[in-house]
Amino acid sequence: MDRRIRAITTDAAIQMTAIETTQMVECARNIHRTLPLATAALGRTLTITSILGGQFKVDDGSVTVQVRGDGPLGTIVCVADSNGNARGYLQNPAVDLPLRPDGKLAVGMGVGQGHLMVIKDIGLKDPVTGTVELVNGEIAEDVTRYFAESEQIPSACALGVLVNQDQSVRQAGGYLVQLLPGAADADIDRLEQNIAKAGSMTGMLDSGMSLEDIVRAVLDGFTVQFLDETPVGYRCACNEAKVTRALISLGEQELLQMAGEDKPTEITCQFCDKVYTFSPADLRDLAANARKK
Repeated sequence: MDRRIRAITTDAAIQMTAIETTQMVECARNIHRTLPLATAALGRTLTITSILGGQFKVDDGSVTVQVRGDGPLGTIVCVADSNGNARGYLQNPAVDLPLRPDGKLAVGMGVGQGHLMVIKDIGLKDPVTGTVELVNGEIAEDVTRYFAESEQIPSACALGVLVNQDQSVRQAGGYLVQLLPGAADADIDRLEQNIAKAGSMTGMLDSGMSLEDIVRAVLDGFTVQFLDETPVGYRCACNEAKVTRALISLGEQELLQMAGEDKPTEITCQFCDKVYTFSPADLRDLAANARKK
């Protein structure tokens, strides 16, 4: 079971979220039939989106993370609810590139240059949006820049996806450490040393460390208080009612034109690949509803 935990230090101004998303990313891989490079890029984005969703203090909030790079993977879009359940897709799931010289997947090259956008819907009239230029397309460093520039919160982010030889997801997860107002320089130095010593997120998971072990490793030397634990998963919010409303929004003329083709219209959800089928008669009924509105 994938899960997320949150913790704070009682003797320093630090908060941390750690999450395991192996099953979530494997679900996304199966839905979108991604090759390893796309699995890693989408998985990292799903992971941080889940972490950000869990930061909301409203029950019906949502967060959307868009990675818009000029690389061959194309745009990545992920959405999470306030419980951290996430869904996502990317434009080109079958992209394959040579490994980096260090043997790792070339996610940064696949993403390219561009922008990271975070859109938070917390029940206000308009969503809160922040956009930053990508640092290197590796996602974690880009998220760190987002927090520094858009929210003025010094942060450290680690995201990882480890893929098996058969292309299935072996490990996936991440953490986000953030400094609260009043953090001392000595505490920051210790934290940086801990992060360097801990190593990669997938390396820690693959060695058998629990999320609690990972938090203790990153926050070694501090007094840690665990706040909560929440199960997370890949969850799509699509349904026939939402698809119907989207079709009605096209307007009467567009719907009648579609109905005039005299064949069923199929609408596929980008997040879960579920197909919704509407007959010409269905489309004419929707056109009538659009006219009334």
